[in-house]
Amino acid sequence: MAENMTLANNSDFSSWISQLKKDIRTAQIKAAIRVNSELLRLYWRMGADICEKQKTASWGDGWLKELSRELIMEFPDMKGFSYRNLKYIRQWHQFYNQHIIIGQQLVAQLGNENGQQLVAPIDEETFFSVPWGHHLYILSQCKDIDKAVFYLNKTIELGWSRSVLLNFLDTDLYERQGKAVSNFDRLLANPQSDLAKQTLKDPYNFDFLTLDADYRERELENGLTQNITRFLLELGTGFAFVGRQVPLVIGDDTVYPDLLFYHLELKCYIVIELKVDKFKGEHLGQLGLYVSAVNHLKKKPTDNPTIGLLICKTKNNVMAQYALEATNQPIGISEYQLSQLMPDNVKSQLPTIEDIEATLSDNDNK
Repeated sequence: MAENMTLANNSDFSSWISQLKKDIRTAQIKAAIRVNSELLRLYWRMGADICEKQKTASWGDGWLKELSRELIMEFPDMKGFSYRNLKYIRQWHQFYNQHIIIGQQLVAQLGNENGQQLVAPIDEETFFSVPWGHHLYILSQCKDIDKAVFYLNKTIELGWSRSVLLNFLDTDLYERQGKAVSNFDRLLANPQSDLAKQTLKDPYNFDFLTLDADYRERELENGLTQNITRFLLELGTGFAFVGRQVPLVIGDDTVYPDLLFYHLELKCYIVIELKVDKFKGEHLGQLGLYVSAVNHLKKKPTDNPTIGLLICKTKNNVMAQYALEATNQPIGISEYQLSQLMPDNVKSQLPTIEDIEATLSDNDNK
């Protein structure tokens, strides 16, 4: 007992044990990724076979159910062979395989025996590393392959959980990414210019806020800072919150920008100004002053130029572009939404989220 107590208090032993635990967790993660990858490769081959047999075999309408029954009987401890999941495997393969062409410019090679490749830029390792549940969510809400590949790449790049992926699918991240009106091409050098454009969205989705109908800018600002975790998720990766109403002392005066962030990838400050009405040209004068003040008072020599982001209720894009031409500070202009409804005529005909959850539950319970 005394020897065990001595070891428990030994810093070298504790440090070694801590590192060993980290190594084991890392190995577990890598093993899980390998297992997932092999499972998806199996699904891909099964999907190809099922699609081919569907075209060439004359087995009647019930053969897929019979296939499911045979596989479940033969492999009772293996998940994923339910009739519902086999239909999704077929649909998954059909979705990505219908967009294939022969060409040298494409990078994804997903085992097609004719050497044909996917149109969208995704590598094989990424495609087969995305968990099956994520694939099903993406399949349920993406009719366009480029949109689907966008979410596949983001899932691996940012380590999205299912809930985070579903949030961004529901809020149309693909359609909003890089859509803000800006003057970055004119005022920022590459690659900061391109990265800054891709960083900003239009519109921003603030559905997580609960505000009265006659809310003012201060209420909007309060709501965003009180829900800073959700706000940072909506802003995207790389944003670090510095503060709200951070005082900037300019001679005998002090100004207070609404929100101040630092972006870790852009390596610059980002000043956000909120407006609860339609964009007006004079809004840029105020924000431009804040951007200039941050450059003088907070920007370090190693930082890139500060960027301004004006988020307003609505905007005239032509008016916004004209106003940006008249300023010498790099600024983006976006709208925000407090609610969003999907019209019935654009609802997906693919599996519903409820269907997917039921399938995942079936698989987990086997």
